[in-house]
Amino acid sequence: MFKGFTRFLQSPGEHLKALLGPQDAPGGSTGLRIIPRQEHPVSRQHFSDGALKVLYRLHNAGFEAYLVGGCIRDSLLGRMPKDFDVATDATPEQVKELFRNSRIIGRRFRIVHVRFGREVIEVTTFRGKPGDDHGDHIAQQSDDGLLLRDNVWGNIQEDALRRDFTVNALYYSIADFSIHDFADGVRDIEARTLRLIGDPATRYREDPVRMLRAVRFAAKLEFRLDPATEAPIREHASLLLQIPPARLFDEILKLFMGGHGLDTFHLLRHYDLFAMLFPEADEAMAELPWAERLVELALESTDRRIAEERPVTPAFLFAALLWGPVQLRLAALEADDMPPIPALQAAAQQVVSRQLQHISIPKRFSLPMRDIWDLQQRLPLRRGRRVYQTREHPRFRAAYDLLLLREAAGELEPDLGDWWTAFQEADEHEQRRLLGKVGADPAGSGAPRKRRRRRRKPRGPSGDA
Repeated sequence: MFKGFTRFLQSPGEHLKALLGPQDAPGGSTGLRIIPRQEHPVSRQHFSDGALKVLYRLHNAGFEAYLVGGCIRDSLLGRMPKDFDVATDATPEQVKELFRNSRIIGRRFRIVHVRFGREVIEVTTFRGKPGDDHGDHIAQQSDDGLLLRDNVWGNIQEDALRRDFTVNALYYSIADFSIHDFADGVRDIEARTLRLIGDPATRYREDPVRMLRAVRFAAKLEFRLDPATEAPIREHASLLLQIPPARLFDEILKLFMGGHGLDTFHLLRHYDLFAMLFPEADEAMAELPWAERLVELALESTDRRIAEERPVTPAFLFAALLWGPVQLRLAALEADDMPPIPALQAAAQQVVSRQLQHISIPKRFSLPMRDIWDLQQRLPLRRGRRVYQTREHPRFRAAYDLLLLREAAGELEPDLGDWWTAFQEADEHEQRRLLGKVGADPAGSGAPRKRRRRRRKPRGPSGDA
């Protein structure tokens, strides 16, 4: 079985063409296609233990249970699946009764998270089409078509048509290990095409985040957008302003922290979506010749670190994304004779305040981000003990990395970054030489000395010193 999967990895397109068969050539009939186990490469060996436990417990309790969406799509593309979503006819309450390690979340869409250690399996009930007889507590839509609540349960066919893209409407049955393809998703995988199910304009109005998902999947999978799926995006980009900032923060992490951030950024700019997420950064890119390049370099670095399985933090990425706006506001405040340090603090506050209207940035990221910005003013100050204090700052490494990107982007001359690189790698004697080179007093530029305790004078019998 594993050898067969290995052969599939070498040429997934040819194997998918074989799955389609001659009667399923483009332009053929659409509808449900069931692909039996012996005709596809998806194996339980590639599913997590948690996903299999959920599937089998639901199945043994008499419910339908399917793995659905990205894990099946990625398996057919020859990629090892990572995230596992389960679809079932069991209601959220019934799922929760089966799993003590679960909780129901969400109001707009009620789903169940089943936790196995650090792994979370997302379980959704088959969704149906809202009708006029459903109250607002079950299904609700705004006047603009935005889905505010959608908790109408249905069957698997209805659920498939409620999903966003054809390549995500693929269901793996734990009952007989077959794949159920409801929207010609296998054909679109073979063609490397991302296609929305239903009328794209309507689907984008229902949930504007689908535009971000389209861009993210196109970058991640290296798919092209179907022309009908692509056409309404620019016109509907402003609908993203209706989405709560907290939800958009989660989407930003998926867009930029998934290992394909640079390609995603280019697509966001291409479809005018970036300006809806980071309006001030978009404005800065139009005014500052280095601002866009700085963001590209930061995303390129993040993608590389993710590929190397090294740690990354959103704080650094947000610091790079919003540095251009900070610099524009800083220049304006200094032009009004505000001193540099309070000007930077004021500029940072203004930029963050405006950004929070679009994307929520939790304090666990916004505070380190501001530290990184503050250190950009301290890095040029290379005198005395201040140098060692700067180097020992918890955010020094991130601030140093941003400094290098600023130089590479053309904002600064490549001098300060070289000095800090040499200083970090130098021994104590060489560090003193480097400090002397920038005009510091060698006698007073050593590493910070330990404070000597002041000896208290003995007190007299009355308690007076």
